[in-house]
Amino acid sequence: MKLFNPGGERGSAMSYAALLEKIEIMRSTLRWSSRLEQPDVDKLLRQAGALRDEVMQLSHKERFVQAVSADTERRGAEPAAPEPSTGERRRALLARSFVFEGTFGDNPKLLDALEIAEKAAPTDLPVLVDGESGTGKELMAKVIHANGTRADMPYVSVNCGAIPDSLLESELFGHRKGSFTGADRDRKGKFESAHRGTIFLDEIGELPLPGQVKLLRVLQSHEIQRVGSDETISVDARIVAATNKNLRKLIEQGSFREDLFYRLSVIHLTLPPLRERKDEIPLLLAYYGDEAAEALKRRPAALTPRLREFLLRYAYPGNIRELRNIMYRISCLAGETADLGHLPEDIRPALPGALAGTAGAAPATPSLAEAKRAASDEAERRCLEQGLLEVSGMVAELARRWEMNRQHLQLLLKKHGLHSKDFRKTH
Repeated sequence: MKLFNPGGERGSAMSYAALLEKIEIMRSTLRWSSRLEQPDVDKLLRQAGALRDEVMQLSHKERFVQAVSADTERRGAEPAAPEPSTGERRRALLARSFVFEGTFGDNPKLLDALEIAEKAAPTDLPVLVDGESGTGKELMAKVIHANGTRADMPYVSVNCGAIPDSLLESELFGHRKGSFTGADRDRKGKFESAHRGTIFLDEIGELPLPGQVKLLRVLQSHEIQRVGSDETISVDARIVAATNKNLRKLIEQGSFREDLFYRLSVIHLTLPPLRERKDEIPLLLAYYGDEAAEALKRRPAALTPRLREFLLRYAYPGNIRELRNIMYRISCLAGETADLGHLPEDIRPALPGALAGTAGAAPATPSLAEAKRAASDEAERRCLEQGLLEVSGMVAELARRWEMNRQHLQLLLKKHGLHSKDFRKTH
């Protein structure tokens, strides 16, 4: 029986309904059968349940394909309309509340990815997200989950590259007590925990071949077995996978299974690197600057013109993750004004007038902003010293008096090279 035919008649919804009805009748009949042993009945019930889930998945796929086809036909029947601009596409996504956490720009590739994700989210189709490290792949997975029919169900994240081969099966599928040394109790695996929800398989390209075989079997049967158990457990989890590698190249090299790739990439989208999304950088600087200031319970630091110019031109090999970390570092180390000196040393450009060995070079005159920062830092140091003297070096007490986060206070002390023990009174 052909269950799915994209080129078939439009009225296939009734055939799906009839097929599902027959499956339910079969399940009901088996449930009350007296001629079969109970284990056989349970097995057939699980098989029927898996068949039902597969039909539902095919139905989702057909509706997705039909929606795209109908949209294409409608566009063909109507007079050709001008293509919307990237700004209009971005505003439309915002109006529909399908957005990244924080902000995003007008890059066409990113908008393509978001629009594909928006259409795929309400279905149960597997999604494969690729892109460089730090481009927001897990964030995309969370957006898909939050905009789907499983939003109120669990979202479970798994880093496939961080699981030792020996623990892979236990981590994904769980284990029974006593199944191996250290298994002192029954434990659910990630797939069981994600039942009815979404499971995010990060760094899927790092999964070893034996693990790929086991994962493929689960995707095909919708059943798992805990390590040390013969009992099969039905699982229903939406799959979103991510990789920063070219899986097609891995397939050619024999380190990734082609059949697993096609199982995972029914919907395939790519996130472009931040260096191709320059219009997004000012938005992200402002967003993460405010976020860092709020987390550290302080006012956002003002950026000097030369620091801002550097941050706008920097290539960000670590993408959005690197930009976020830089803004948190700046917010932690700077006073009211941040400058190039607050950047990590490995990316910090040479400061003007700081080149060694320049004969006759006059020392650089500090700018007004630099002078203000130096004065602010000195005032901050004197305030910290006075506070430590008053509490005899008790950092916890000083944090309580100032109603300040203790970790933040420790960071400030470290910034100025102050040690609480130097302020403790000796008798």
